[in-house]
This record gives sequence, structure tokens and C-alpha cells, in this order.
Amino acid sequence: MKFKGLRWWVIGLIALATVINYIDRQSIGVLWPDIADDLFPDNSTDERKEIFATISVIFMFSYAFGQAIFGKILDWVGTRLGFAISIAVWSIATALHALARGVLSFGIFRSILGIAEAGNWPGAAKANAEWFPTQERAFAQGLFNSGAAVGGIVAIPVIAFLTVYFSWQMIFVLVGLIGLLWLIPWMIIVKAPPKKHPWLSEEERQYILTGQQNQDIDEDGTHDEGYNPNTGKLLSHKQSWGVIIASAAIDPIWWLFVVWIPIYLNEVYGMDVKTIGIYGWVPYVGAMLGAWFGGLFAQNRLKAGWTVDKTRKVVITIGCLIMLPSLLAMANPGGPTSAVLIMAVILFGFQTAIGNVQTLPSDFFGGKTVGTLSGIAGMAAKLTAAGLIYLVPWLTSGGNYTPAFVIGATMAIIALASVWILCPKIEPLKSKI
Repeated sequence: MKFKGLRWWVIGLIALATVINYIDRQSIGVLWPDIADDLFPDNSTDERKEIFATISVIFMFSYAFGQAIFGKILDWVGTRLGFAISIAVWSIATALHALARGVLSFGIFRSILGIAEAGNWPGAAKANAEWFPTQERAFAQGLFNSGAAVGGIVAIPVIAFLTVYFSWQMIFVLVGLIGLLWLIPWMIIVKAPPKKHPWLSEEERQYILTGQQNQDIDEDGTHDEGYNPNTGKLLSHKQSWGVIIASAAIDPIWWLFVVWIPIYLNEVYGMDVKTIGIYGWVPYVGAMLGAWFGGLFAQNRLKAGWTVDKTRKVVITIGCLIMLPSLLAMANPGGPTSAVLIMAVILFGFQTAIGNVQTLPSDFFGGKTVGTLSGIAGMAAKLTAAGLIYLVPWLTSGGNYTPAFVIGATMAIIALASVWILCPKIEPLKSKI
């Protein structure tokens, strides 16, 4: 049996996994007003915000640790099994949130969730490198990145709706079950990598393999494994540090909104869970459109003859320049409608840029190294995001979020500079020896 366009089914499943990933992690933010009223009734607004920040930072540090772990696991056991392990563990961890009774128990379950959910991103980058030729990678990256946005769009109103019928504990259980169901089509469809997959037509197999330009380092016209240095040599390339620093600088902008949108709307505009469900999904529409735009624009330019170097840098620059003024505008956004619309513009710019940042490991290195570099970059990104999340209660004391948005604008500048300075030419690398 041959399956036409199998690579798109694979990336579609990964996009769906990313939707589930974000529903799982967003649940606590949306449910927090109800959780706080139930478990922390005697704490003030700022104290509750500090508790939420502590739990979120535990998640972020675990997520950072998990990025490095799963980068190696995925390079070791492969995309199929690595993804299965990741989503099975994070789904169980989500359901266990129903048993949480305080900061310690929430911290334990969020830690397990963070470690396991981290496998999604290096796994997606590795699958992208395996299943797509160079000219389609940015669009494929955009597709599964849009899963994060769709997860945000779906999670906030759906979870708010479920609070009408279920307790916050039961909602965690229901959300956890979704990921376990995802494992069924994944294990059936993703039987093997493209080189050996029995359902892949020979035409599509050759299209994928011959289009992976960075997999022919000896330039003999024959597909090979590409340049796959050990970790020490990997980190000796300034391009690797360009990827790591760009990821570490740009990612906190996303997490600033992912973690704090519901809390921001509750604190600044006095919204309860149900009202947050009406407003809170809007920024993620911008994120979804940005993911599609960044991927499609990059794909269009590559097909038009632009080099990978020019394409990646132009798209990343556009994304960062969209974010800069929008982040500063959040200092005085006006009413809740204009605030969520400005957030949508910010997340549009973020997703425009991030899809192309995340394809850089596969632009520079062979498939056996992509997961490692993606994991290291992801770990650095989550550590800086954790730092910003930890500072938010202090930066926003009294409900003034301007300092946090100014820091976000500064991070966008750093991300842009790291790509232009440390990645002078985006092309397949070779050994220095």
C-alpha cells in the first residue's frame, strides 16, 4: 500500500500533537482563578500571582532540562518512539494535576509535564529534517508551530466552557486522555523514516531525500548523512551559538504571553474564567496566521530562487520588526479589545520569525545532530523564559506590565542581532578539520 503525500500526514500528526501540547500546558493558566479560589482563598492577588509564577518556573526549568534530554533521546531512539514516549508521559502527568493540593504537588506534576512536553519541539525539528526537503521545511515548521497557536485558540474557550459542567480536577483528567488517544494513529502511520517507510511512494521518497541539500556534504550528488559532529565540535561553531542565542532571546516573548495572558486579563481588566474564555483566544489567531505566513513566505522565496541564507534572515527580520513596536504599544493598550489585538500582532511577528529560527539546525547540520542542537537551543530558551516568568510578579507589582513588555522588545533586538552576526551565511557546515 502506498500513501500519497505521506510527509504531510506526518507533519499533520505533529501539528495535532502540538495542539494537544498547548491545551495541556494552558489548562492551568485558564483554570487558575478557580484553582486559586479553591486552594489559596486567604492569599492576596499579588501572593497568588507569586504562587502561579513559582509553579510556572518549576515547569519551565523542567522543560529546559527536558529539551536537552529529549534532544539526545530522539537522536538515539528515533522520532517515532521518542515522540511516543514524550506524549504518553505528558498526558499522564496532565491527568495527575487533578490530585494536586498545593504548591508542592502542583510543582511535582508540572515538573513531570515539563520534562515530557519538551520532547515535542526537538522531535518536530528532527521529523521536519527527516521528512521534508530544504525548500519545504519552513512551511512544514510553520504548520506544526501553528499547532501551538491553535492549541491556545482552542484551549482557552473550551476549558472556560468546561468549567460550567466539570470541576477543575476533572478537566485535567479529560485533557490528559486526549494525548493518549493521539498515540494510536502515530504508531500506525509513522512506521519508519522516509528511507525505509513501506507506504511511501518511490517518487515521494526521492523527492524528500534528494531535496535535503545539507545531506550531501561531499557534493557527489548522492544522499549521505551530512555533517554530524559530536557535542563539543557542534558548540565550536559560532553558527550553533547564533541558533542558541536567537532561541534564548526570542522564546521568552512567547512565554510571556502564554503564561500570563489569562492572569493579565484577570488582574488588569477584572475578568473571570468565563470572560477570559471570550477574549483570551484572540492573540493566538495572530500566532496561527504568523506561523502560516512565515512558512509560506519562506517557501515562496526559496522557490523563486532566493538562497536559504537570504530567505531565513529576511523572514526572521520581518518577524522581529513587527514585534518591536507592538511590544512597546502594550505599555498603554487601552481597553481589553485593543490589548488582545495588539497581542495578536506581537504573536504574529513571533511566529513569523520563530519557524525560521527553528529550521536553522537542519540548515547547518545533518539529521543525526539536528535533535541535539534543537534540544540545547530549546533548553537555553526555556531557561531565559523561566527567568522572565520568575521576574514578572516583581516587574508587574500593582498591575503595571510595562517593564515586562519593554524587556520583551529588547529580547527581539538581541535575537535579530545574533542571527545576522553569528550566522554570516546560512548553509550546510563542514568539519573544521
